[in-house]
Amino acid sequence: MTSSTAQTWSANADIAQQSLDHFFLVEGPQYLANSHPQDRGNTEVFNYWWLAHVIDARIDAWERTGDPAWRALALVARDNIVERNGGQLFNDYFDDMLWFALALERVHAATGEQQYLDEAIAIWDHVIAEGWNETLGWSLAWRKQQLAYKNTPANGPLAILGVRLSRRDDSRDYLGYSHRAFDWLTANLVGDDGFVEDGVNREDDGRVDTQWRFTYNQGLYVGAAVELFGATADRAYLERAVQTALTAVRELSDGTVFPDEGDGGDEGLFKGVFYRYLGELLAALALDGSHAEERAELEQFLRAGTDALWANGLVGDRLRPGNDWSKQPVEWIPYSTMVSAIFAVEQRARLEARAAAVESAEHAA
Repeated sequence: MTSSTAQTWSANADIAQQSLDHFFLVEGPQYLANSHPQDRGNTEVFNYWWLAHVIDARIDAWERTGDPAWRALALVARDNIVERNGGQLFNDYFDDMLWFALALERVHAATGEQQYLDEAIAIWDHVIAEGWNETLGWSLAWRKQQLAYKNTPANGPLAILGVRLSRRDDSRDYLGYSHRAFDWLTANLVGDDGFVEDGVNREDDGRVDTQWRFTYNQGLYVGAAVELFGATADRAYLERAVQTALTAVRELSDGTVFPDEGDGGDEGLFKGVFYRYLGELLAALALDGSHAEERAELEQFLRAGTDALWANGLVGDRLRPGNDWSKQPVEWIPYSTMVSAIFAVEQRARLEARAAAVESAEHAA
């Protein structure tokens, strides 16, 4: 049964990936239409950070299948970002650039091409030079125009990327920045229950924006904690990751899915970031063998949410979800919403493949 389930969810992940192209692929430099149908607002807006996550999604498919076609599509998305960004890697938003750098580091791992690692490092250097500052404690600003405004969407990816780059080159202090960014987040934006707030000092008044309770902030903190646990073996990081993941599920979901977080477009990607790093946590817990009860609760949440997504989001033989996976498909969606669904289904496929491997090993023994 477990092997069959793994095959089913791998096939479902293929359908989810193919559905992105089916509904959103367009001719010319736009590459992916921002919405389906293409009838709301400026459909040619360049969503740099959405495309960075498309790269990650395609690398997920390549890692799962080994099919070089998915790796090639990751490169298409990478090239599209650079082309539409005037041939440059950089923009004004430090979080955007870090999403791209995280994807580029994975492209390097997938291709072995030094160029992509060099690009990730170039983004790192640019971000640190332009945005790392002492306001409210050493940490990263959100964007170049607001250097005193600090938030989780900037410091979370910085912490994750620093750990990953430190594995490539331990002669530089990548890991030190990761520790400082994570510690700053913990001290300034993480509550006693592990809930992660969005940002502080947006209006230069030192106030924390507690009104923005978003899933991707929780996911970033989980991801950073898992990376630092892997780098240091300090179990305090794993404890923090588990606490925040459970708090996110209990505070922000109905126990099965996260509700619609907004329809402006960016919000469509938020839950996908959580599912990506939930998957990293579950993989770490499977290796560690600890937190059996908490791991079971989080695995059940991943399974229940993707079951609901699949039950409600299919249109014929394609997946076309809304931002609330407990409801039937909606008339209009941005492709950010599609990417979140892909991330979740890929993590479900990863979970079921791991379960099948355990079952196979038990039978062999």
